[in-house]
This record gives sequence, C-alpha cells and structure tokens, in this order.
Amino acid sequence: MLDRPASHDDLVDHLVRSTPLQSGEAARVVLDVLAYFDETIEAFVRRRHRELQARGLNNTEIFDRIMAELPHRAVAPPELSLRQLRRIVYG
Repeated sequence: MLDRPASHDDLVDHLVRSTPLQSGEAARVVLDVLAYFDETIEAFVRRRHRELQARGLNNTEIFDRIMAELPHRAVAPPELSLRQLRRIVYG
C-alpha cells in the first residue's frame, strides 16, 4: 500500500465505502488528485502546451485555450498575458 499522511485516511476510507475502489486504489487516486492540484502554474502551462500541440493545435489556439483554462484552476493564478505564457513555454 502507498504511504499517505494520516490526514487522508478518512478520505481514502470514504472512497472505499462509496466506490468500488479498493484501499490501495483509493490511496493512489487521492495522491494523484493532490499532485494534480499541487502542480505549479508554469508546469501546468508547459504540460497543457505539449498536450494541445500533440493534438495538432497551433500556438494561437493553444495559448487562447490555456488563457481560458487558467481562471478555472483550483487556485486561480493572476491573469497572465500572452507574452508571459510564451516565456513560460519557451523561456
């Protein structure tokens, strides 16, 4: 079983009771969700750029979509300009 903080045991137990997940699977789900929400804005922008580029979108479409997605993150970052997004991706 994966190591997890005791503070998440209640959430894992809840998932085991309310879903078909086993304890180990529920623990992995909790850790995956926590890691998702722990992602920095820079990592999110780079990851989404790669994902959208792999789908064949061009940079104009990619950056428009990323700018639209950012305010909907769990902790929304300050509004970033197109230039700031490009600097995150390309340095």
